[in-house]
Amino acid sequence: METGFLNRNAGAPYSVYVPSNYSTISRWPVILFLHGSGESGSDGVKQTAIGLPQAIRLFPERFPAIVVMPQSVLNRPWVDPVWQANALQALDATLKEFSVDQDRVYLTGLSKGAAGAWYLAMRAKDRFAALAPICGRIEPSTNSTAPWSGIETVTFDQAAKLLGPDLPIWVHHGDADKTVPVEQSRQIVAALKTIGNPVRYSEYEGVGHNSWDRAYQDAAFSQWIFSQHRQFREVEKI
Repeated sequence: METGFLNRNAGAPYSVYVPSNYSTISRWPVILFLHGSGESGSDGVKQTAIGLPQAIRLFPERFPAIVVMPQSVLNRPWVDPVWQANALQALDATLKEFSVDQDRVYLTGLSKGAAGAWYLAMRAKDRFAALAPICGRIEPSTNSTAPWSGIETVTFDQAAKLLGPDLPIWVHHGDADKTVPVEQSRQIVAALKTIGNPVRYSEYEGVGHNSWDRAYQDAAFSQWIFSQHRQFREVEKI
């Protein structure tokens, strides 16, 4: 079986990471990773350059999982339902191709991808065992030329209610971020706590927009995410 970073296409090109010790004897956890604006394009590869893919290259032993990396085009946000559908299409193709544990499917993203992860989790939270947005926003920029124009958005309180009290969430943000204000993460975290979600929040002092290196390269990140299990969450709710 071919392993490493592989090129795939499910209506749009995407990449999938397969660990070197992959075997169909086991069922593997899956991470859906949504990239930031700088990795936008249509080559199906650029999105493997930074963030979670970079952490995998540095610490492959920490990520015994299948990782799905779809790509969106420039100037279109992941909050766009069209691109969310493309991401789910890549995820579904991966779930069919590999031996996976569908109760251990995780969602994460950085910047533009973190915003997409928030909104995708709101629409399809039952598909994921955990959510980890890094330096993402809930409310769009007030800039009228922003690519969110025309896309239906929610308030922080509405987002928290859609995400619910049971979905495990770990939010990361740098307090010196000038691209996505840290208040975006602070406010959604506060709203989630109000409804009883035991959300985790890591705010990095003096860190600008690139908080993803600190987050993904922290051993605690992989330990936390792989400890989450959708079935356990559903049992607790009954």
